[in-house]
Amino acid sequence: MAQALTVFFDDATERRLRALRENAAAAGVPVLDGRPGVVLASASSIPAAARAALRAELRSLFLPDLWFSTLGTFPGEDAVLLLTAVVDAELLAVHSAVHDALAGRVSNPSAYHFPGAWIPHCALTPALGGAELTAGFDALRSAEPVRAAVAEVAVLDSRDGTADVLVAR
Repeated sequence: MAQALTVFFDDATERRLRALRENAAAAGVPVLDGRPGVVLASASSIPAAARAALRAELRSLFLPDLWFSTLGTFPGEDAVLLLTAVVDAELLAVHSAVHDALAGRVSNPSAYHFPGAWIPHCALTPALGGAELTAGFDALRSAEPVRAAVAEVAVLDSRDGTADVLVAR
């Protein structure tokens, strides 16, 4: 992935998610240090025409709050510790509309983020091994659900770290 359409959250939500990362770090677990967010779509390139279509689409959509209620991981080598969002009709409608706007406009889209395959989540750690993963679960198992208010949607470029904000609340 080189560019990702990412949902970022308000300051209060960001503080809560960073606090969870800090709790895991205090237990000796490696954590991510970037801004917490949820990736809606990713591709090797999201060019200007696709961004313009996204801006227009996102301005017409209601961006619902997300509810992170489950601590989990992906199996295998991508065993990152993450919070999954509750999937509801509003979130799926936004996700589907985003992919409709991107269809045919991006290079090498990631199938992990396609409608029907996407698992909305906020990663807390990089890929972890067995003992680190167990320590992370132990450190965070009593975490309360997080209501995540959307602050902005941006295209995040993993090559240079820049973020092109498409919409902000």
